[in-house]
Amino acid sequence: MTAPRLYVDSADTDRVSRLLAAGVVHGVTTNPTILERGGRSAAEIPALYERWVGEGAQEVFFQTWGGDAASFLRNAEGIRALGDRVAVKVPATAEGFAAASALVRDGVTVLVTAVYSVAQALVCASIGARYIAPYLGRMRDAGMDGDALIARMQAVCADSATDVLAASLRSADDIVSLREAGVPYFTAAPDVLDELLFHEVSDSSAAEFDAAMRRLGA
Repeated sequence: MTAPRLYVDSADTDRVSRLLAAGVVHGVTTNPTILERGGRSAAEIPALYERWVGEGAQEVFFQTWGGDAASFLRNAEGIRALGDRVAVKVPATAEGFAAASALVRDGVTVLVTAVYSVAQALVCASIGARYIAPYLGRMRDAGMDGDALIARMQAVCADSATDVLAASLRSADDIVSLREAGVPYFTAAPDVLDELLFHEVSDSSAAEFDAAMRRLGA
């Protein structure tokens, strides 16, 4: 089984920087909604890329836009030009699949985002997209069995170059349960990642160890 990998899904530079400095995330994922929520503009994308790569991000994801294949490809050019650690996100629409296929053939690291069906996941594997991003929380909100669907997506991508990078994860338990189902990669907001790192007994044990060392004269 592929080793698990965590990404932070945020444009909050302070919190992203803290997680990168801690070495607990592999990279940073964004989309237009996340950038807007973080108070960022399109003009800031190059600076964000440079900052996060400088802080240790191995991959940084930005999403192309435009609605049709030609626009997706045209706008992807600026993203590709950012550097060799960038990945281009493309939405899972008919036009998006056409653009994603062209980008893959051109050697670009592509994530097909907002994947909601196993059939779409199969198409992503067939064109060689590196990642797919199903949205667990949104699936559940729509009354879908997101956990089962995402596990099936990973299954149909087996023995291909494509892996699930699960998104819209709202708790540490979401990540653990998907990992138990074989999903390798996860992106989540800083609060969810902080939840992964915390257990009250771990904190109380650490405090006891420190107190003992003080008594020992350290």
